[in-house]
Parts: sequence; structure tokens; C-alpha cells
Amino acid sequence: MSGRLEGRLIGLGVTGSIAAYKAVELLRALRAEGADVAVMLTPAATRFVGPLSFAALSRHPVETDVLALLPDGRIGHIVIGDSADAIVVAPATAHWLGTMANGLSGDVVSAACLATSAPVVVAPAMDGDMWTHPATVANVDRLRSFGYAVVEPEAGQLASGQSGIGRLADTGAIVDAVVAAVADRPIRAPEAGQRPPVVDAPVRESDLEGRHLVVTAGGTREPIDPVRFIGNRSTGKMGVAIAEAALDRGARVTVIAANVEVALPLEATLARVESTADLETALARALRNGDGSAGFDALVMAAAVSDFRPVHAGDAKLARSDGLELRLESTPDLLAGIAREAAGGTLRPRPVLVGFAAETGSLDRATDKLTRKGVDLLVANDVSETGSGFGTDTNRVTILAADGSRDDLPIQTKRAVADALLDRVVRLLDERDRAAQTGVSTEPAREPA
Repeated sequence: MSGRLEGRLIGLGVTGSIAAYKAVELLRALRAEGADVAVMLTPAATRFVGPLSFAALSRHPVETDVLALLPDGRIGHIVIGDSADAIVVAPATAHWLGTMANGLSGDVVSAACLATSAPVVVAPAMDGDMWTHPATVANVDRLRSFGYAVVEPEAGQLASGQSGIGRLADTGAIVDAVVAAVADRPIRAPEAGQRPPVVDAPVRESDLEGRHLVVTAGGTREPIDPVRFIGNRSTGKMGVAIAEAALDRGARVTVIAANVEVALPLEATLARVESTADLETALARALRNGDGSAGFDALVMAAAVSDFRPVHAGDAKLARSDGLELRLESTPDLLAGIAREAAGGTLRPRPVLVGFAAETGSLDRATDKLTRKGVDLLVANDVSETGSGFGTDTNRVTILAADGSRDDLPIQTKRAVADALLDRVVRLLDERDRAAQTGVSTEPAREPA
């Protein structure tokens, strides 16, 4: 038996209400009616619900960034606006109602609504006093004047602990409103090529939920004077891909970003650094919780940390006429220092430590680096190879492990590399936790550094 929305594409917009978790149920209900559903999350919504569940259930990319492009170069939220038979915004916060009533488009949900000629259904959810405030009433009236259908909130217990009108309407009522909105209208985009692409790759489970990962990204800059610096060619793409993959798998992620040329994930906690010394300070802050326990479950040092820095940096810009002779010193190996603390038993529970080694021409030195740094995993790549290394969207890496195993991965997207790496991090964390329960250590023997 066909559902009432068979063949339809519905855009589902989710905003930053505590009721955002109910949008997953709404997605299931729309799918049960036969609808194809494409999901959009405002930045605030991603703090309540991650895109992973929506991607798994909808089989479409989840739109979170107005500047993001689909793999084929199209603008994701515009594609939804052009092809959706209806857009339903549920839950819709008071902030979003005001944004939309005034035609602002700072998020993918409002931008898609502005860009569409399809009917729009809005299901607000908020505190009772917010719902009855004259500003909210005026904004709702204005949305109705646009032709939007408003499924008013219900009375009941609210997140504030009070009772009143503000609870998100029942899922069935919202679905009924969507069905009514598209009644007697032809399907706008019956061809799959007109719609958002289908996610063919399997969606990862939330196997990092409850874990905290610290990921470093980008290249450090070592000052010569206030104007000049010693740097490297890192763009931060690999580190950001790892952070995004970890977020999609349910982790809490802190990104310590040096110089990067890509957008950083909004859902992550962000610390910006410039030099190796700044990075050392940021890592020291993240290293331990207030009770002295380890501050993270895994550290992925994807940043390209300068190996050298000037012994003395000028306080003022150096004149060209004076010439320049640099005396350099080695920077400290920050990851090796953390590994020594972990090996000494002062960092508990022991975090999983991942290093990166950018080589040219050969990976022969990578095994020595793995041992010398004392890490669990070392990701090595030849940055001189076409399509692998700094600034590219793909990478060919070899993952070396402290237990002596080695995985030579084919060239693939940096996101695919990130997930392959996180698969191994997950296994190591699970082994660590089992060892803690049984009292049997699974830590591999390591040669002294």
C-alpha cells in the first residue's frame, strides 16, 4: 500500500530546540508515508542532534553549512529548495521564526525556505511565555501571510519545568499538515538527478559516543619578526576530515587549529594557535581534567608542527638592507612528551595517541618514528606523490601500529582515510576499556625510545 507522500521529496529543517531529537521520529514518519527526505540542520540544532542519524535514515547528505557544496558542485540547500515538494521546519525556535519573518538567511534552513516556491510547514517549539510574547505572535502572523502553514505547539510540561503551551506538536499532526500542503500538487522533481544525491557509502555507527577526541590541524608558524615566519604547506584538510568524522561518529571533539585553509567544524570546541609554543600550551591545558585524570580519550596529532624555529625572533620588522641570517633550533617533540607521560602511568586512563609523518620519496623512516615517539598509531604518507599530501582532497597513507601491524591503504578521500584511522582508534579504546574491567593489559610491548 502506497503512503500519502509516495514519490515526494520533503525537506526537513531542524533548528536549535531541545525538541530537536523529535525530528528523528518525524523523519521516520515521513519515510513511512513514502517520502524521500532531505535534512537541514541549523548550527544550533547540531548542538542537540548530530547529523549521523539523519544521514543514516534519509540516505542523503545532511546540510549544515550554507557555504557547503555537494560532491557534484551544486549548492546543497538550493537543490533542496528547488526540488522539494514541501519543506517542514520542526522544531522551529522563536529565534528562527524571527529570522524567517524578516527574510534573513544565515542558516541552511532559512536559506532553503527563501529559495523555494514549495509550500512550507512550520512547527514551533519553545517556552510558553516565548510563544505568547507579542514579538513571536507577530512573527508567526507574518509567516502565515507568506502562505506558510503553522502547526501550533501543544500544552504540556516544558523544558523549563513549567507547564504551558510550547511543546512541539504531535508527529502525526505535523505529517498531516505536510500531506495537506502538497495535496493536488504535481511532484516537482521526479528525476533522481534533480534531487540531493543518495549516500551510497555505509553510514558509520556512533561508536565514539561518550568519547573525547583532541585533534590538531594545520601548520604552525614560527616567527622571524612580527611580519615574517617559518611555516609549512599544511592546509588542515586532513585534521578537519578527522574531526568531522569523529563528530559524525558521536565523539566530543576539540580541534586545536594552527594555520588552516578550510572551514572548521562548528560542532567542535575550538582552540586557535600560531606557533609550536602555542600548541604546547594548548595541549597542556587539554591534557588533564580538574581531577587529574586524562583530559581526552584519544589525541590525533594531524597538525604539521614545525621542526625548527628561530633562536631569536625580532621584536620589530627586520630591514631588507640589513640582510638576514637565521640561526635555528629544534622544536620540542610535543607528542613524544605526552607519550612519555602516558607510558609513565601519570596519565590515566591512558589515551590512544596517534601521530602523523609526512615523508618524501620513501616511508622507510616511519617505523623508527613510531618507536621513537611512543605512539599507538602512526599515519605516514609521501607528500611528494600526486594526490597525496598537503592541499589535496585525497591521500594515500600507511598506518603503522605499536603491535607491529601495518596497513597500506589505497589512495582515497581524506574523509575515507579519517574513518579508516578512527576504526583503529575505536578498537584500541575498546581494548583499553576491556583491559580496565578485567585487569589484563592489552598494551603492546614497546621498544625504548
